[in-house]
Amino acid sequence: MPTDFKKITMKIVVLSRDPNLYSTKRLIEVGTKRGHEMLVVDHSKCDIVIEKKRPHIMYKGKELTGVDAVIPRIGASITFYGTAVLRQFEMMKVFTAVESVALGRSRDKLRSLQILSRAGLGMPKTAFTNYSKNVSNVIEQVGGAPVVIKLLEGTQGVGVVLAETDKAAESVLEAFNGLQARVIVQQFIKEAGGADIRAFVVDGVVVGAMKRQGKEGEFRSNIHRGGSATIIELSEDEEVAALKAAKVLGLGVAGVDLLQSNSGPMIMEVNSSPGLEGIETATGKNIAASIIKYIERSV
Repeated sequence: MPTDFKKITMKIVVLSRDPNLYSTKRLIEVGTKRGHEMLVVDHSKCDIVIEKKRPHIMYKGKELTGVDAVIPRIGASITFYGTAVLRQFEMMKVFTAVESVALGRSRDKLRSLQILSRAGLGMPKTAFTNYSKNVSNVIEQVGGAPVVIKLLEGTQGVGVVLAETDKAAESVLEAFNGLQARVIVQQFIKEAGGADIRAFVVDGVVVGAMKRQGKEGEFRSNIHRGGSATIIELSEDEEVAALKAAKVLGLGVAGVDLLQSNSGPMIMEVNSSPGLEGIETATGKNIAASIIKYIERSV
């Protein structure tokens, strides 16, 4: 039996709407191997009962009891309700691998960029306005075209546009404004060459890192968009930036996306429910075990 095995068996809930997702399956498999009782709970089917003496959660008509820890795998489309369920577990004094406040903070792109900026972390120059009519001025604020325009609600590369000329950028911004869609305008980091780095942070340690390269002619490096991933050794600056980003956002588990620029690492985004498939495949490391061990140390 491995020496780092925790003698006490815990009941660990993975909040996930799909038990067949790679990340969910891996957490269940590793947790079970390490002697824990693992349970997949669809947070969209939970009922929350708030009361002074005994706040609790009903799931499929039964009360969820005896839970020691929760790993949230909450999709962006159900952030509001998923965060409420997570907060209820916290009220029940259950340890959560990612806290509800930190999860909510990280899902708000604008808020998280402001927090990262206050902490002195490098990031692409970003502008946000209240549907300003003066779109040319907004584009100028980030250094002019090419610029990246991102929907605040978008995830996984959806709702991200690269506008290569000022005219194109103005047209895209006007179209989004006309739809009352909230967007941020960011400086385009050309030297990154359609690549970024995903650093996977667990409990203040980088447990794996990969470089993702977008396919030919694609500036987005998301793997499910045809990008490729390879293991990478982070520079000291990159590691410090990734750890600081996860820390200031209060995330116990985080996927920090960095761009390599001429002026050092720039933080693009911090993900609070990072997928395991890409990072485990690229690095060959057991990232799921790092998450389970973090819970074992914390409960």
